[in-house]
Amino acid sequence: MLPLLQDTGGKIFMNKIAQAFDHQKAFIAFITAGDPIIDKTKDYIHTLQDAGVSLIEIGIPFSDPIAEGPTIQNANVRALKHHIHTDHVFDMVEDIKDDIRIPLCFMTYLNVVFHYGYDRFFKRCQEVGISGIIIPDLPYEEAKEVRDVCENYDVTLISMIAPTSKARVEMIAKEAKGFIYLVSSMGVTGTRENASFSTNLKEITDTIRSVTSTPVAVGFGINTPEQVKEFTSYADGAIVGSAIVNIVAEHGEHAEEALYNYVKAMTDACR
Repeated sequence: MLPLLQDTGGKIFMNKIAQAFDHQKAFIAFITAGDPIIDKTKDYIHTLQDAGVSLIEIGIPFSDPIAEGPTIQNANVRALKHHIHTDHVFDMVEDIKDDIRIPLCFMTYLNVVFHYGYDRFFKRCQEVGISGIIIPDLPYEEAKEVRDVCENYDVTLISMIAPTSKARVEMIAKEAKGFIYLVSSMGVTGTRENASFSTNLKEITDTIRSVTSTPVAVGFGINTPEQVKEFTSYADGAIVGSAIVNIVAEHGEHAEEALYNYVKAMTDACR
């Protein structure tokens, strides 16, 4: 049975995101919706699930994804050239929701959600089965308004923590739900060599665990099984995005086999 969460208004709902971390290290995959085309995103989400992914982040294309490096920026451009917009992404998720057993989360930017309308956006998330959302450009100090609407529709706002001061890490972690996205290094997304990762990630993870039981997953730059093993030796999960998007960019509409083989190696390393 999945754990229950209780919000400040006394409402009880199922915490599906906890499923990703239930008695296992979680491997979390990111994919950009509509790259190369929206129908292939459906296929690739099934492929990721078959390869053992614990949770999938679906990127909603946006013209100015400030947290992303060139790989995911280019994926956004390709999707937008095919005129993919937010309603297309919602419809795509609705089409597959009955076949997907693992939690799905959106990753997008505040402008997308704001212009769609907070209530309308999160009501639609609830209808299609989206469990959480990551908004990289939403500062912690301004998150309450969005968080309150999220919780009205049983959607978890995922907190991101960067390598920063201990006091700020503790402040964000205390209110975090679902899982905590621990950014591996300052800068934007993109594959990295080990030397480019922050050296105090284990210390940050220990600090987080001193104030919350919310799971911690490390992301930004992870692209090898060896890195997955290293980070999950102390964190609860690993997140991979750019390396997966690179495979889609290389293989286009025929990426299933390459995606499966790569992701299966990563999920095996995670466990």
